[in-house]
Amino acid sequence: MSKKDRSPEEIERRAKIRELLQTSNISSMEDIQNLFKETIAEFMENGLDAELDEKLGYSKYDYRNKETSNSRNGHSSKTLRTSFGNVDVAVPRDRDGQFEPQLLKKNQTSVSQDIEEKILSMYAKGMTTGDIEAHIRDIYGVEVSDTTVSRITDKILPIAKEWQQRPLENVYAVVFLDAIHYHVRSEGQIVKKAVYIAIGVSLDGHKDVLGMWWVGENESAKF
Repeated sequence: MSKKDRSPEEIERRAKIRELLQTSNISSMEDIQNLFKETIAEFMENGLDAELDEKLGYSKYDYRNKETSNSRNGHSSKTLRTSFGNVDVAVPRDRDGQFEPQLLKKNQTSVSQDIEEKILSMYAKGMTTGDIEAHIRDIYGVEVSDTTVSRITDKILPIAKEWQQRPLENVYAVVFLDAIHYHVRSEGQIVKKAVYIAIGVSLDGHKDVLGMWWVGENESAKF
């Protein structure tokens, strides 16, 4: 197609793209890292809240089922090291100081890459309730009650489904493709895998994560 054959809409769209590229400070890797950190923090916070629900025997605001004098007592902030940088997590507290979370222990300061991979995969691809429950058991790595798993799943599943089914724009000015590599345990061996991610920048500069895929052992032009 020659320049003279382009429609006014296409000409205007290309002008907006040029303007966007000239005026926006876009760093795709930073966008990816921030997304992953927020996803890890969100899972941790929902898991910790579910653990406290199990400890107290009732969910937040469900006072009709409260059978203990103990209660929630706000949150404290904890900084965790991840592969993508530090992230702040809000850790719930109980008034009697008896709550000792299993997902994030009191002296824990980092998250393993294996757990990161399991958390992110719940958002990256469609998973059944059973899949998510199995992931949660793997993440805890210890005996965890069915009711605790159920409570965490009830908190995580709607968030994951909402992310997977969120509406996207029809047209994006720019699409970034990149990959981050993990060393993960697979069938008793440590192997290197890549998570691929696509980030779209709309015509007004808004950024959307279009998808994540755990498919390759390396970052290849073919994929």
